[in-house]
Amino acid sequence: MAGNTEPLSPRAKLAVTAGRAAAAVSRAAGRGSGSVIGGRVALKLDPDLLARLARHLDVVLVSATNGKTTTTRLIAEALRAGGPVVSNALGANMPAGITSALAGGSDAKFGVIEVDEKYLAGVARDVTPKAIALLNLSRDQLDRAAETRMLAEHWREGLSGSKALIIANADDPLIVWAASSSANVVWVAAGQEWKDDAWSCPSCGGVMQRPDDDWFCGECGFRRPTPSWALSGDYVLDPHGSAWPIKLQLPGRANKANATTSAAVAAAFGVPPQVALERMYSVQAVAGRYDVVSFMERELRLLLAKNPAGWLETFSLIDPPPTPVIMSVNARGADGTDTSWLWDVDYTRLAGHPLFVLGDRKLDLAVRLEVAGLDFEVCDSLDQAVQMAPPGRIEVIANYTAFQDLRRRVGN
Repeated sequence: MAGNTEPLSPRAKLAVTAGRAAAAVSRAAGRGSGSVIGGRVALKLDPDLLARLARHLDVVLVSATNGKTTTTRLIAEALRAGGPVVSNALGANMPAGITSALAGGSDAKFGVIEVDEKYLAGVARDVTPKAIALLNLSRDQLDRAAETRMLAEHWREGLSGSKALIIANADDPLIVWAASSSANVVWVAAGQEWKDDAWSCPSCGGVMQRPDDDWFCGECGFRRPTPSWALSGDYVLDPHGSAWPIKLQLPGRANKANATTSAAVAAAFGVPPQVALERMYSVQAVAGRYDVVSFMERELRLLLAKNPAGWLETFSLIDPPPTPVIMSVNARGADGTDTSWLWDVDYTRLAGHPLFVLGDRKLDLAVRLEVAGLDFEVCDSLDQAVQMAPPGRIEVIANYTAFQDLRRRVGN
């Protein structure tokens, strides 16, 4: 329970110290932040460490296919109005990374934790969260992650009986199915741009009907619940019908949806919507996402898109033609090695943009763009793509490891 300041056991202290040492060695060797290796070492010495570190915190978990890192950051900023926050802000969202993050939060009141979809149920058992935010589910990392309906079922089973308040997107049938096993759910109308993973009913397998912004199954009666929070244009509507303006430095409709869910979460922790939304304005970028950087005397905006739903949202926020667009795709372990998802993305939305393709799997993307009837240039490096791009700010869209490669190249 939050507020319990019982000191860590000698074993737990040793685990934390060893984890920090391992992380420091990793950083010194230039192998990243060290949060994952540090957490692995700490958990090896004390398998119950995650639960011990969370004992004094009011915890909210955030999970989704897309938007969980940004939403975690927005919630963290909002909750700082009520006290110190510890969060895995850099996106290390599996148990080892979460453990490393919480090890640095001995003085915190709140824990705001992004959780990989596969690990949500297990982390929830360990940290006994006060709230869990569920944003969306769609296809991603096809060689690693479960099919989306299987993942929704796993969440549904894992969250059944949880005492946590579930803040869930009423517009995603898979999220509604996952959350419906819980007794205490706050529904948020956050929208769902990508619908191609939720055309069949997760309850009975029937065909979903989608009139306007509603949805229901005509065979079993499974339907969209009535939301108590909603995104309406540039406003958040709270359960009392009050409209609160959303003013973000982050672009796009998806981030307004993330802010709406974040406001609902903050309210559950006693932070009023007006205060929460005002604090969210301070967020300019999230782990490099949306950063505008100077490189080779050009302005580049860095955008992360890891799967079809993410690319669809990204296309909606880039500057219009003739803005040049650089796209980079890898297929390393952290990305998923299966690139067949490229065929689910509607690249015809990029018509009119000068396009430049790079990354480990640039030829896979090139074939997809050729089939879409688009003109493009295949490049060997970011430097070459920037040199070839016509004047103006350049939009740079990349999947996970390609995004990290680009950040290193531009010194971000």
